[in-house]
Amino acid sequence: MKNKQKLLVLLFVFCGIWACKKVEDLNLSTFIGFQKPIHFPEPTYSFAITPLSKETFELGKKLFHDGILSRDNTISCASCHVSQNAFTHHGHDVSHGIDDQLGIRNSSALINLAWSNSFFWDGGVQQLDLAPMVPIHNPIEMDETMENVVKKLQAHQQYPALFQKAFGTSTINSTQVFKALSHFMVMLVSVNSKYDKVQRKEASFTTAEENGYKIFQSKCNSCHREPLFTDHSFRDNGLGINIVKDLGRYEITLREEDKLKFKVPTLRNLKYTAPYMHDGSIYTLEGVLKHYAKEVQQTANLDPILKENNGIPLDQKEMQDLLAFLNTLNDESFVNNKLFMQP
Repeated sequence: MKNKQKLLVLLFVFCGIWACKKVEDLNLSTFIGFQKPIHFPEPTYSFAITPLSKETFELGKKLFHDGILSRDNTISCASCHVSQNAFTHHGHDVSHGIDDQLGIRNSSALINLAWSNSFFWDGGVQQLDLAPMVPIHNPIEMDETMENVVKKLQAHQQYPALFQKAFGTSTINSTQVFKALSHFMVMLVSVNSKYDKVQRKEASFTTAEENGYKIFQSKCNSCHREPLFTDHSFRDNGLGINIVKDLGRYEITLREEDKLKFKVPTLRNLKYTAPYMHDGSIYTLEGVLKHYAKEVQQTANLDPILKENNGIPLDQKEMQDLLAFLNTLNDESFVNNKLFMQP
């Protein structure tokens, strides 16, 4: 009887400790699956067809970091989406692909993808499960075919057993490859910035951060909507046409009204993701704010908000406070999370 009482007490203590764990502790401990943050909306990604498991996640993580997805086995997803840089190609204006070829766009940060309804700067893919097909087939990025990828994986010493554990069969197909990669990417949830802790009543803003938050809500939140800090729309932000004449969303829809429109990126983890904009043309956050305050070009499809106000009017003090707030969106635990790093 005494042993039973001791067991109940230990169980009670354990449950109490588990319930009080912070989100960052859970992320760095044993894999527990996808957890929706309390102040986030419901995710758009569906786990119904293939439920996410430790095995599908681990397989996706290995594939994400493996050059086997490229023609010469040198370029992996992680080559352009580095975990310590919030899954961007930090320091590179545009991505570098196979044979050291240069792309035309800056690598997007892979953050909170479970809530996204389109992918890439032009929104050319609507399902996360299909997104890896684009860089794999792109002749500048990975220059490979899924037929060859499957053949290489099937002949690999380790992968058939890993697919057996994840999907119950050692016969590999492209659907399983894409699903495993998705199950890794949907776990890339960044939710432990100071902003998030303030939302959870675990911290408070400084005066400058609070002032910056108010400026953000009045001048930026219409496009970079909380708590994801994007509204997933496509907008022309007045950069104008660049040297490679990238027309953005127009390349997908062929509609004149979509020329120079690009997907609104998240503002989370900006500390780690420079340079900025779809072409990596602005190197600092100060430069980004200067663009919106003074350098917006009056293009044909310029976003109505920017057109109406001739950009976003900001004085020097407002810029400083806004930068203070933007820095509260950096999540150090996310970029240092060993769960996401190369196995």
